[in-house]
Amino acid sequence: MIDYNKLLSKRACSLQPSGIRKFFDILDEMKDVVSLTVGQPDFVTPWHIREAAIESLEKGRTYYTSNAGLTPLREEISAYMQRRFDLNYSPKDEILVTVGGSEAIDLAIRAIVDDGDEVIIPQPSFVCYAPITTLAGGVPVIIPLKSENNFKLTAKELREAITPKTKLLVLPFPNNPTGAIMTRDELEKIAEVLRGTNILVLSDEIYAELTYTGKHVSIASLEGMRERTIIASGFSKAYAMTGWRLGYTLAPKEISAQMFKIHQYAIMCAPTASQFAAIEALKAGDGDIEYMKEEYNRRRIFITKGLKDAGIDCFCPEGAFYVFANVGDFGLSSDEFCTRLLYEAGVAIVPGSAFGDCGEGFARISYAYSIKHISTALEKISEFVKNLKKENN
Repeated sequence: MIDYNKLLSKRACSLQPSGIRKFFDILDEMKDVVSLTVGQPDFVTPWHIREAAIESLEKGRTYYTSNAGLTPLREEISAYMQRRFDLNYSPKDEILVTVGGSEAIDLAIRAIVDDGDEVIIPQPSFVCYAPITTLAGGVPVIIPLKSENNFKLTAKELREAITPKTKLLVLPFPNNPTGAIMTRDELEKIAEVLRGTNILVLSDEIYAELTYTGKHVSIASLEGMRERTIIASGFSKAYAMTGWRLGYTLAPKEISAQMFKIHQYAIMCAPTASQFAAIEALKAGDGDIEYMKEEYNRRRIFITKGLKDAGIDCFCPEGAFYVFANVGDFGLSSDEFCTRLLYEAGVAIVPGSAFGDCGEGFARISYAYSIKHISTALEKISEFVKNLKKENN
């Protein structure tokens, strides 16, 4: 009989399943649940983008593309980054088209991290950074972000986390799950800590277009930072293209060359039809971005007011489409609060602990849903909180 304990990768076995999956698995078995869990737009991909993909299929464009992605797509990504964020990257050797933003993150970490290298990861944050670091043989070094700082990374916190083994800083802003952003002044303080070191930055900017208080600023745009920054981004959030699985990396050619090799052997290329759709999105999708952003902003204001009226404290998020609500004042852990809310009120949200230990006491609530859907959830949440308060009195 095979002893799998001796055969399976110890690194793989050491990973814990995503805490988000627990609630998704429960939802699959329940009916009539009002869910505010999903981190994807409720908009359908705009028609002109879908039509471009359909046309590519009708014309028989079902072949492999180059490993790095279609040249016209990389040219459009380059033009888009210059137009929207004043960043200049060469389509030839600094842009790589990936299978979603998740592959972009994986490529960046695997191309940089060797055994024992330390990767600084601010948390709460997206769930994949630490596991990928572990799989690459690296050591995740967690910086717990604080609610009193609106979950922003400070220069002091970064400086204290750096050791001689530090290789990479993950900069996950705008942030999932907190909705925090970093302003130019705040990023400049981070950059000042990094200048003169050999530390690289992985800037996850998948929510860059969903910044509500001013314009998104990439750390790569600051003096001396482009040469040490890898940007991971994609089409899922800005263009409502989650299922198309298309992302990209932007990095100096020396780093891009190493990510390219990993991508070449592991993936080959991103889906062809998705790439043609993305070309159309970049050429003619600025209006789609603004329309969806305006609607998310309306929901952002609506849900934060509704939560506060219900007796749940939260700061107003400045990016992405999540509220990170304080549920720690009710005598329950975040997991207990979310579990009871699900079974007793029929509302699903995600425990903050799923995004790192420092997320305990909070819950991620997505507002990538219609106002009507959010309103129904808020009514149920308000009644649930009233009942909890009665229990505690």
